[in-house]
Amino acid sequence: MVSYKELGLVNTRELFKKAIEGKYAIPAFNFNNMEQMQAIIQACVEKKSPVILQVSSGARKYANQTLLRYMAQGACEYAKELGLNIPIVLHLDHGDTFELCKSCIDFGFSSVMIDGSAHAYDDNVALTKKVVEYAHAHDVTVEGELGVLAGVEDEVSHETHSYTRPEEVEDFVSKTGVDSLAISIGTSHGAYKFKPEQCTLDADGKLVPPPLRFDILAEIEKRIPGFPIVLHGSSSVPQQYVDIINQYGGKLEAAVGIPEEQLRKASESAVCKINIDSDGRLAMTAAVREVFAKKPAEFDPRKYLGPARDELKKLYMHKVENVLGSAGKA
Repeated sequence: MVSYKELGLVNTRELFKKAIEGKYAIPAFNFNNMEQMQAIIQACVEKKSPVILQVSSGARKYANQTLLRYMAQGACEYAKELGLNIPIVLHLDHGDTFELCKSCIDFGFSSVMIDGSAHAYDDNVALTKKVVEYAHAHDVTVEGELGVLAGVEDEVSHETHSYTRPEEVEDFVSKTGVDSLAISIGTSHGAYKFKPEQCTLDADGKLVPPPLRFDILAEIEKRIPGFPIVLHGSSSVPQQYVDIINQYGGKLEAAVGIPEEQLRKASESAVCKINIDSDGRLAMTAAVREVFAKKPAEFDPRKYLGPARDELKKLYMHKVENVLGSAGKA
């Protein structure tokens, strides 16, 4: 077993407390490879932001658990090399079994999510409590979930969503002992968060999704004041990346995300962690497709992954400063 503290990582407890008090959210950026990790650390060091390096079950299988451990350790050392020892969390996104969460804790993760939202309420409570007991014994923080997000992301897939029921949150938090709670208020996974018929058209003919349910968030905050809340499925699906992808041979039709101004509003509440994955995928894919289209003879991976990394860094810097408000909070 390896403790995350030996790797230079931190858990989320103090970060979330400061974020709630400061009315900002910690970025939780998913990564699968070196270029993504480099972009995240470069952006967050430059903007002086704490960060959560987020790994899904699928990403863990893709990258290998041992390599991930050393990548996380390398991220901490890389940040120092760049000039600032920012707080870095290594977090399991959407863990679905006790065994997976335990394995991640044993391999040096400083935070885990146990997503029992697909189970019956009592089963969700029991599973979450079991993970919490093991995690807290190793000073690892735990995120639980109430409510179901629609959409597809890695190995998580739901056809429909169900909003979090505010009347359940006090009981769930008290029985499980979780450190943070992911809720469902209208966000969803993937690049296709809403069907066109769910949206309205603005003056420029762009699809505008239905607003987030801030009324549910407000009721949850009343019932568990000051408790850390998490939003999943919070990519904004920037249309410039969708347009570039489609311009150079892609087929992303009617991809719609969460408006950034709504995420900014959410981050000023008890929402202290906002997950962003699809936006990074879009930025990276757009940059790679553009290189392939403009330089069809190119075959050096550094020549297309490098520009992809640079575009990712720009995206992450924008999110940290203009959306989440975490710039300068490291």
